[in-house]
Amino acid sequence: MGRFYVTTPIYYVNDVPHLGTAYTTIVADALRRFHLLQGDETFMLTGTDEHGLKIERQAKEQHLDPKAFTDKISARFMEAWPKLDIFPDRFIRTTDADHEAFVAELWKKIEANGDLYEGEYEGWYCVGCESLKTDKELEPGNLCPLHKTPVERVKEKSYFFRLEKWQKPLLDFYGRHPDFIRPESRRNEVLSFVESGLKDLSVSRTSFTWGIPVPGNPKHVMYVWFDALANYLTALNHGSLSRFWAPSGKVVHLVGKDILRFHAVFWPAFLLSAGYTEEQIPQVVFAHGFLTIDGQKMGKALRNAVDPLKIAHELGADVLRYHLLRAIAFGQDGDFDHAALIERYNADLGKNLGNLLSRVLGLCTKLANGKVPVFGERTALEDELFSRVKADLAMVRSAWESIEPHRALETTFAISSAANTYVDRAAPWAAAKTDPARAHTILAALLEVLAALSVAIWPAMPNKSNTMRAQLGLPPVEPRVGEDAFPTELGSLLKPGAPLAPAGPLFQTFDKNGTKAMVDKLVPRVEIPKTADNKTTESTDIEVSTTIAYDDFAKIDLRVGLVKSAERVPKKDKLLRLTMDLGEPSPRTLVAGLALSFQPAELVGRKVLVVANLAPRDFGSADFGSGKEKLVSHGMLLASGPSEDLRLATIDGDAAPGAKLK
Repeated sequence: MGRFYVTTPIYYVNDVPHLGTAYTTIVADALRRFHLLQGDETFMLTGTDEHGLKIERQAKEQHLDPKAFTDKISARFMEAWPKLDIFPDRFIRTTDADHEAFVAELWKKIEANGDLYEGEYEGWYCVGCESLKTDKELEPGNLCPLHKTPVERVKEKSYFFRLEKWQKPLLDFYGRHPDFIRPESRRNEVLSFVESGLKDLSVSRTSFTWGIPVPGNPKHVMYVWFDALANYLTALNHGSLSRFWAPSGKVVHLVGKDILRFHAVFWPAFLLSAGYTEEQIPQVVFAHGFLTIDGQKMGKALRNAVDPLKIAHELGADVLRYHLLRAIAFGQDGDFDHAALIERYNADLGKNLGNLLSRVLGLCTKLANGKVPVFGERTALEDELFSRVKADLAMVRSAWESIEPHRALETTFAISSAANTYVDRAAPWAAAKTDPARAHTILAALLEVLAALSVAIWPAMPNKSNTMRAQLGLPPVEPRVGEDAFPTELGSLLKPGAPLAPAGPLFQTFDKNGTKAMVDKLVPRVEIPKTADNKTTESTDIEVSTTIAYDDFAKIDLRVGLVKSAERVPKKDKLLRLTMDLGEPSPRTLVAGLALSFQPAELVGRKVLVVANLAPRDFGSADFGSGKEKLVSHGMLLASGPSEDLRLATIDGDAAPGAKLK
C-alpha cells in the first residue's frame, strides 16, 4: 500500500468551468481512481484561486464586493465536477480561513530565514497572468505573449524573495530528481530558464487590497502566486493528512504548461526557503499541453462556448472522460474534435467494447441459460487469449502509474479487440452443435475477459464500469485500502452458475444521420469579430482557418513516401491499406480513404507526401482472408478534393523515400 496525492491547479475565478479545466480535473480524478484500485490511500485536491488585481477589477465592473464575486464563480466549479463524476477529497478556496492562516505562517518562516526584503519594483505586469514580464518576454506593442493584451507599467513598494540565492540549489535538485518535471521537453525548458539566471522576485503589492495581508505590514498584500501555490500544503495541514505529503506520500501536481515555471521554480524555492527538505518537495510536476477545438485555438469566446457539462448531458460523463483521456497524449498539445468524439464513441465504445458485451451475453442466454458457464478444458486458443490479456493488463497498469492515460486506455481497448477476434476464431455457436462443453468454455473465457475489462475501465468510466459489472452479475467496484483490485489473472473472476443480467446495449451507437445530428447539436456557434472594413459579424460554426506559428508548423514531419503495395479493406468502401517505404528499416502501414478515387494498382510505385509523425490511428479490424487483422495507420497521406475525386500530393524527380520536406 502507498499514498498518492494528486492536485490540479486551483482555477482562477475570472472564468467559468470549461473544457480545459475539465480536462485537467478528469485526468486527476482518473489517476486517483487507478491508485484506489491498487489499494493506495489517495487524496485529490482541486479548488479556486480567488485573490489578485484581476479579480478586484472584475468584481468592481460587476458592482460586487470581491468576496461576493468569488463566491458566485467558485460555486460554479464546485457544482460542475460531480456532474463529470469527479469527487475531490477537498475543494479549496484561497479565501478559506485555514489557507490564509497557513500562508501567513509560510511567509513568516521564509522571512525568518532572511529570504524576504523590502524594496521598490518597477516593471511590466500582465493582469491576465497576474505575473511580471521582462522586456524579452513581450511581443511587439508590449503585448503579453499568452493573452495578447497590453501589459501595464507598475512602480510600487514591494517585498522581494531572494530567488537568485536558490538558483544553484534548484539546479542541483533537478539533477538529483530527473523526474521532478515532466515531460522531458518541459524539463529542458525549465533548466534553460534557471541556468540563464534567476532574479529576485517581487512577492507583494501595495496598489490594490484584494489579497492576503503581509504579516506585520498590512499595507502590502501577498503576490497572488505566493498565496496560490501554498494551497497544496494548506489542504494537508490538518491532523494526520500530512501523511500524504512527500516523502511519505507520492505528490503529483498536474498543471498547464503556461504555469509550469511557477510550480517548478518558485514553489520548490519557497519550500526550501521555508525549511522543507529536498525529500519534502513534490515528486512530480507534470505539465500538459493546450487544447484546440475542432482545430481552432481555444480563445475565451470559443472556450466558454464548448461546455463540457452539455457534452456530458448529451452523451454521458463517461464518454467525455474517455475521449479526453484517450484522444490526447497527456503532456502534449491536443485537439478536441467533435466529429472524432462521435467516431471514437462508435468505434471504441459501441462497436468494440459494447458489441463484445452484448455478443457474449446474448450467446450465454442462448447457449448457457443466461448463467456463467463452467470453464472446462482450455485449448491453445484460450492460452493465447489469456496470455495476451495478462500482458496487456500489466501494460495498462504501467501506463497509469507513468501518468500516460492515453496509452493505458489504448491498451485496455486492445484487450477488447483481442476478445472480439477470439469470438470469431473460437465460434462458440458452431461448437455448441457438437460439443456444448467446449462452447461453455469459450463463453466462460470471454466472461473472464469482460470481468477484467469492467475493472480496467473504472478509472476512466466509473458509471459504465459498474453498469457493465451489473450485467455480468458482479457488484460495483468498491476499492479498499490495502487491497489490490486491479485485475492481473484470469480464470476465477466469475462463479459458474451465477446469473447474468443482460440489459441492452452498453453504448447506443449513432448511424450517419445520428452522427451528423449530434455533432450539429454539440458544435458551438461563436461570433466572428468585425472585419477591418466593419462588415457585419455573423454567427458561424467553428470551421474557419487560422494562422499558426512557424514553430507549430515545424513540428510536422513531412516526408517522401514510396507506395510499395495497396489493397482494398474488406467491408470498408473508402479505405485502402498501403505499405509505404519511408526510408526506414521496415515499411509502414498506412490506412487512407482513397478507394473512391483510385484503384490499388494505380498507386503502387508513386511517390507521395506523408505526415510521418502523426500519432497512430486505429481503424478497428478487417478480415483479409487469413483472419481478422488490426487496422492501424502510422501516418497520413496528403491529398485534396472530395473523397470521390481526390488529388494526391506527389513529388517528381529522384527524391529518395524518407527525404524530408523543408
